[in-house]
Amino acid sequence: MITITRRLFGALVIGAAALSAAPAFAQTGTPHLILTLEDGTVDIELLPAIAPKHVERIIALTNEGFYDGIVFHRVIEDFMAQTGDPTGTGMGGSELPDVEAEFNSESFQPGAVGAARSQDPNSFNSQFFITTGDASFLDGQYTVFGKVVSGMDAVNAIEKGPADQNGQVANPDKIVEAKIEYK
Repeated sequence: MITITRRLFGALVIGAAALSAAPAFAQTGTPHLILTLEDGTVDIELLPAIAPKHVERIIALTNEGFYDGIVFHRVIEDFMAQTGDPTGTGMGGSELPDVEAEFNSESFQPGAVGAARSQDPNSFNSQFFITTGDASFLDGQYTVFGKVVSGMDAVNAIEKGPADQNGQVANPDKIVEAKIEYK
């Protein structure tokens, strides 16, 4: 006969409750970040298999409405469009702690979505960029966590900043709405 102590019984009950509650929150399919821009809709397939912490952060902030109304503050033609800073300066982020880098073998080809950060590779917070040209020189130095599956025309239409200003946009386009869908 097996004797179950009160502590073991409590642990089993809590464990069983956690397991039974998990499916209620589980989503089926692959998460997609859907950005409604002024010039169209962009569908970004998120890649949790290679960058789970980054995808988790993007989903959490999107579900909070964090990205709604945020501008593309830095846009360099044939390179990338950067967003995710509530201050619009490139220096801001969310109130959440930074996320450690999750470097992977995905290449920064047009449509790749990467984590913007400071010089510290473990400083991703809320800012990200969408590449509009070959940016493979960033491979292994920045985390790829998504890829555009439709809507690159809308990304390419985002207002660009002057090269002599490092792409800082004077009258930036914005994300009208961001949402997560599972497909």
